[in-house]
Order: sequence, then structure tokens, then C-alpha cells
Amino acid sequence: MTDRPRFLNAGNAGPFTLDGTRTYLVGRSAVAVIDPGPASESHLRALTQAVEKATSVTVVVTHGHPDHAPGARSLAASLGTDLWGPAGVDGVSRPLVDNDVVSTDEGDLIALETPGHARHHIGLHWPARRAFFAGDLVLGKGDTVWVGEYAGCVADYLASLERVRSLDLAIIYPAHGPPLESPEEALDRFVEHRRHRIRQMEALLAEMPGASGEELLEAIYGKQLPEGARKAALRSVEVMKAHVEAGPT
Repeated sequence: MTDRPRFLNAGNAGPFTLDGTRTYLVGRSAVAVIDPGPASESHLRALTQAVEKATSVTVVVTHGHPDHAPGARSLAASLGTDLWGPAGVDGVSRPLVDNDVVSTDEGDLIALETPGHARHHIGLHWPARRAFFAGDLVLGKGDTVWVGEYAGCVADYLASLERVRSLDLAIIYPAHGPPLESPEEALDRFVEHRRHRIRQMEALLAEMPGASGEELLEAIYGKQLPEGARKAALRSVEVMKAHVEAGPT
């Protein structure tokens, strides 16, 4: 057995995806394919070739965002198999909840519900390697992911980070960017960034009661935001404002 899983990059690099979506393959005979990414013909062809000698293939998606799920639906359909993932994600026919098992010949993968970045989001714990496939809970670089999809996502996100912290991990495999080889330090970094934003929002609301989302966005980011990121950043600011106004949970 290899020390680390194989992965194929979907080739969709960008500001939010870093080097692109990394599709992980765990196992050789009984294989789990995690996050097949966008519906890229070349990427799906490469994945199909990578599992053509396997006796069983389980296609798993961590959440429903367009850089993860379209390729998962396409791959599962082309292989004539179920799509495993969180209930509520379009195309999932085998819902995964806490402690459900995805079997491979390199060890079981244990589902862990980790909402926050998306309402319906899972990660996969690989105890045989003390590893965790994080989806978009964390990235391989930096200290933040987008958290702005739904009301309550900030509290959910912080709780999900704490759930992962409770695992005995030696490495985290995010769907974007390189592996995180110091899991505790990485989780601390992502928690601290989010708590820093909460403190920042608390101070701004004390100084600017009644401020709009646009005004708060300007106060936090100024002119630093590229235009293409403005809509996502505004939504993140709005849910952070709602989180602070709701008070301690």
C-alpha cells in the first residue's frame, strides 16, 4: 500500500480553487474516487482510465459546488454506479452521514459531517493513514475558505473545525492545494482567522451601528478586493454580521 493516495488535478486553477480541484483515489482494487470536480471531459477520461482495472469503484462528492459535483455526477453515471455524498446535494443517490463507511482495499473511509463552507458538506476520515479528506473545509494554502452560503454557516464552520480537531490526524488532504502535514497548526490557523473576522465585525458594529453590508465590506477590505470576488465577499460579510448580531451560541 502507498503512503499517500493518488490524485489527479482537474486543471481548473483559479483564485478560489488554487491549483485546481484535486480528485483523490484511495485503493487499487476497491477504489474510492473523491471529488471528481467539474465536468471536464479530459479529467473524467483520465479518472476513468485510472480505475479501469478496479473491481469496484465508489464515487464520492464532499459537497455540491460546481468545482466538485458536476464531474462526480458524470463519472458515477458513466460507470453505472451510485453517487455517494451528503443528502441534499443534487445527484447523490447514496447519502452519507456521520460514521458511514466507504470501503477500499487501502482501509475504510469514515464520513464526518462538516457543514459551514456549504450547508451539505462531508469529510472522510482515513484511520489507517491518520488522514482526513477535507473537501473545502480547509485549503492547502492560506488561512481562509469562503463561508457565506447560508444563515448560521459561521457557527457551523467553527464547529466543524473543532470536530476535525478531535481526530487523531497526521495529515489533511484538502481538495485545493497541497496536503497539510501539521494538522493541528493548520486547523488553529483557520479557526483564528475566522475568530479574527468575528472580533473585527464586533468592533465595526460598535463603531458603525446600523451599517449596511456594503459599508462593512468597504471598512474591512477597502480597495483590496478584485471585482470578481466582491459578490462572494459581500455575502461573507453579511453572514458574519448576522452571526455577531445573533450573539453567543
